[in-house]
Amino acid sequence: MESREKKINIGVGFVTGRKHFKNLIKMYVNNWKESGLIHNPNIAIHLFIAYDLSYTNTAIDDYTITDLQILKMLDYIYYLDEDTVSNEIKMLVEKDIITLDEAKLIFGRGYAMKRNAVLYFAIKRKIDYLVFFDDDEYPVANIKINNTILWKGENVLLTHIKNLMYADITHGYHCGYISPIPQIKFNSELSEKNFRVFVEAVSNDIINWQSVKTKMDSGGITYANVNIDINNRTVKVKENNGMKFISGSNLGFNLKQIDRIFPFYNPPGARGEDTFLSTCICNRVVKKIPCYMFHDSFLSCEQLLFGSLPSNLKIMQANSEDITQRFLNASIGWIRYKPLLLYVTQNKNYKNEINIVEKKLEKVVPCICNYFNEEKFRIILDEFDYFHLHVKKHYKDFKQTQIVWSKLMDRLKKNDDKNYR
Repeated sequence: MESREKKINIGVGFVTGRKHFKNLIKMYVNNWKESGLIHNPNIAIHLFIAYDLSYTNTAIDDYTITDLQILKMLDYIYYLDEDTVSNEIKMLVEKDIITLDEAKLIFGRGYAMKRNAVLYFAIKRKIDYLVFFDDDEYPVANIKINNTILWKGENVLLTHIKNLMYADITHGYHCGYISPIPQIKFNSELSEKNFRVFVEAVSNDIINWQSVKTKMDSGGITYANVNIDINNRTVKVKENNGMKFISGSNLGFNLKQIDRIFPFYNPPGARGEDTFLSTCICNRVVKKIPCYMFHDSFLSCEQLLFGSLPSNLKIMQANSEDITQRFLNASIGWIRYKPLLLYVTQNKNYKNEINIVEKKLEKVVPCICNYFNEEKFRIILDEFDYFHLHVKKHYKDFKQTQIVWSKLMDRLKKNDDKNYR
């Protein structure tokens, strides 16, 4: 599959680890075809696929695209496996561009590092605009009218391209099962007041109780606003507490000025790579754009990949082991990055803020354990203590990651070696 010379090179990045990936790609490519992107002579579409075989015990074949129809509609596919990244690290170290320890900050293990690999290789391959999508999100929107669900195809990639010409970063809206928090029926073991305390303790500044409660009251389902493209045209994101909030997916980057790009970072084993990037981009043009992605956080709507549109969406109640485990995993991921987020955004008041969170968790985690009949939730307290104790180390790594990234960007700008390019 040879790349064609076109005016605009579009990169689409996936950090994935799920077996349905090839079906997902087929859905996306057909969406791009319908929106006119595939046969547009001025646009070349490149896929960047960073996959994790250990996440759900998958194999390389689960990510290798062999469908000839799909291959004909794409310009190039880059598979960012361990060997590809390791060879790049070896070259960078041998050329004395960065050290091995520095390379681990950018390309090591973890979700943020795989995003960095996609971002780095897209820049190296002269991509103009890069858009990230998650492997549990689909380019459709669920709209509720009276008691009926209507489905609408979304031209997400096209909307990013149109707006990235005038922005550093773009991010869109999400609908469907946005939150991994299931519907909670409050009782004597877990009151609404105590659950609110828990959500406020583990979440970031953007996730507020009212938004969480609204999602819970609707069974965990968020419906798209049918008039979003009319009433909410592209909006500049404003700074809030040292952050310009972005979502981790449905997220676009203008790569034409690479010195305006920051790397992703999250503490080891945590998430929050989009949150920490949000703290770096207050001086960048960030736009919220009018396009939706359906987030299938519980993987309960995979039939959408095959064109089957459900007439109703299942209410996600806290009544199964899978849903409980999903909520526990999300809570652990959140609490692992909470100390560093406080350290970055509220450094002068960090001790006071961290003590407040600690007291909240000590009060409500036992209630959470009793409600779900699951003592594993107590690990949240241990995780919080650990990441609080290591917050200065994680902050140092966070800042050092940006320094190392700058070295890489300077090299890409200055180096004329064709073998390196």
